[in-house]
Amino acid sequence: MSISTPTPANDTSVWTSLKQAISASSGFQNWASQLSTLEQKNLNLDARVQKYLRETLETLAY
Repeated sequence: MSISTPTPANDTSVWTSLKQAISASSGFQNWASQLSTLEQKNLNLDARVQKYLRETLETLAY
C-alpha cells in the first residue's frame, strides 16, 4: 500500500473544491447575508469562507 504525500497543487485543488461547497451551503449563505455590505466588498471569497469556518468552530467550542 502506498501513501501519497500531499502536494501544494493537491492542497489548492482540495481547498478550491471545499471553498465552493462551503460557499454554496445554506449555512454559509445565511451567515454571509448578515455581513455588512462593506465587509462583503472588502473580503474575497477565501477570506469570507475562512472567517465563516473560524466563527463556526468558535461557536461549536462553547
